[in-house]
Amino acid sequence: MTKLLEKAIKDAIKKRKPTIGTKQVMHSMKSSKLIVISQTVPNEKTKKVEKNAKDNNVPILNFEGSSVALGKLCGLQFRVSAISLDSLSNTNAQAILKEYEAK
Repeated sequence: MTKLLEKAIKDAIKKRKPTIGTKQVMHSMKSSKLIVISQTVPNEKTKKVEKNAKDNNVPILNFEGSSVALGKLCGLQFRVSAISLDSLSNTNAQAILKEYEAK
């Protein structure tokens, strides 16, 4: 787990409510800077989110963990299948993606 991603998610939770869940992420795609989706999301939903993100030029990050782990990372006591970070700067989003790809 990258520290930049962890910090970005916690900052988004503190500042304002981020968009959580695949349906909600699909609806708020235009204002998103980065989308994080867990491994446990079914393939058809993942493909829909990825296609919509590609159409809107929003980077997507496949979280290497379950929706329970993503929920814990967010500091929530329920599963999080996907989260959209819209309060993130473009530089931070690129840094998170580069750090994640380096793994």
